This record gives sequence, structure tokens and C-alpha cells, in this order.
Amino acid sequence: MKKYVFGVDIGGTTVKLGFFDREGNVLEKWEIPTRTENGGENILPDIAESIREKMAEKKVDREAVAGIGVGAPGAIDAEGVVHGAVNLGWGTFSIPETLSALLDMPVKAGNDANVAALGEMWKGGGQGCRNLVAVTLGTGVGGGIIVNGAMLTGAVGAGGEIGHIHVEDDETEACACKNTGCLEQYASATGIARLARRELQASDQASTLREIPLERISAKAVFDAVKAGDELAVRVAGRFGEYLGKALGVIAGIVNPEVIVVGGGVSKAGEILFDYIRPYFDKTVFSGCSGARLTLAKLGNDAGIYGAAKLMLE
Repeated sequence: MKKYVFGVDIGGTTVKLGFFDREGNVLEKWEIPTRTENGGENILPDIAESIREKMAEKKVDREAVAGIGVGAPGAIDAEGVVHGAVNLGWGTFSIPETLSALLDMPVKAGNDANVAALGEMWKGGGQGCRNLVAVTLGTGVGGGIIVNGAMLTGAVGAGGEIGHIHVEDDETEACACKNTGCLEQYASATGIARLARRELQASDQASTLREIPLERISAKAVFDAVKAGDELAVRVAGRFGEYLGKALGVIAGIVNPEVIVVGGGVSKAGEILFDYIRPYFDKTVFSGCSGARLTLAKLGNDAGIYGAAKLMLE
């Protein structure tokens, strides 16, 4: 009986690892540095060595492990082939083939945002659902889509790039992806701060945000001011909610999710986010898909290791 599984979430700075039983209980979690030098050639060997050490420490035989699930940035197709991951220095190769050869165990891999969505479906905010959209509002806007319990990957693993939906024709500044008017430019933590700076510069209205140097305005400061009733901050939150609510309404009309899970640093503002998102979602979404529930993510930074473990158990 395969009692255990490892979940691995590869980030640009650290690799998070989790040791799970088949029921999804995390028995231990830890981190190792992500060594991105020399084209990231050390990343998978480092992971393999760390897993071997953990198995020795726990006195776990290879025969007791179902395998290793991996989430990583970049476009990763349904076969686990990564088609470039700039942050890691990777080109195109098969993650399962490479890591499996190092450990002599089965390996499955997927894009980190899609894998995190799988984690939220399994043990997080979408538990009990099989059709889910997960949105991560951090430095950027990440997204993962689960349809009938499976990740939507697309032809080369670029499916679910919610942050780069075009939402604004009049934008002149470029997004990190080189396009303009992407959702990420307005709904990420940096995007919300950017909206606030623009609002402060365009208006003389009194606001507690004026007590903060423009370059230090943050999404947290904006929503703290919203909770205090600051009118300018409320206007910024309204613009954020309009962009994100409309985008989620369009997505819901395409994939018909049971639940939309919102995570990332911005989600720490809490349920108040939905006061600004839901009205525009309701206004935009196709009536047949309007029953989607909006909820906060529950797994935080552990969503990736949970999802990776679940990927291996599929």
C-alpha cells in the first residue's frame, strides 16, 4: 500500500516541500533554497536529495511512497513538460522524466498557480467542489482553473492566466507581460497601490492616504483606509472591484465554477473585498453561471504543496 506522497512547490527563492499521507494530512513541511544559477540545473537534484534525506529520517521505504507532485512557475503542459520558466532559468524539458530518474519514483508536474488551485479544491476554500477558479492577488495576479476536478492547462500549459486578461483599452503603461491594460495592473497588490497613487495625484480630496509617501502606498494601506471610511480609498476599492468583478464574471461565464477562491496577500483584507467585487460580478456574469460562490482561500502559502500532493494522487 502506497501510504505517502510528497508535494513540492518551486518558487524563485525557496522550494517548499510537504510530506503527506494519502488522506491529505501534512505530516511535515520544510523549505530549501532555490538555486537558480547555471540555468537552474541544481533545482531538481536538490529536491531529490532533500526528499531522500526526509525518507531516511522518517524510515520510509520507496515502496510506501506513491510519488512526488511538483508545482513550478512557467507554462507546464499536461505531460509535465515545462516550456520555459524565466525565474528559474529553465528552458524546455520534462520535469517528471528528470526528477523521476533522480529518485526512481513516479512524478507529476503542473504550473504552480494551477496546482495551488487544485490544493484549494482539495483541502482549502473550495473543498467539496470539482469546478473552481482560484485567483491569487499578490505582486501580480495569478490564476488556476479546475474543471471536473482536473487542472485546465491548455496546449502548452498557459491556461488560466487570469492576470493577463485585457480589461482597459486606455492604459498607456506596459504590464510585466509587455501588453497594456491587463487585470494585473489594477487588481494585484501593486496594481491597487498604483490606482491609489493615480487617484491621489488627480484629486485634492482629503484622505488619510496622504499621510503616506506616494512610493510607500500599499494595498493594505488602501483597505485599512477603506475600513475607516476614507472616501478616496473607497473610490479606489470601487475601481479595483469593478476591474476584478467584471473579469471574474466573464471567466465564470466560460467555465461555470461552483466557487471562486480569492487568495494572495490582498486577500488578507478579508471579506470586505467582496463588497466591491460582487456587485460588478453580478452585473457581468451570465445568469446561468451566477450561482458561483465567492470565498477566501484557506491554505495560504501551503496551497502549492497540497495541490502538488493531490496531483500525484490523481
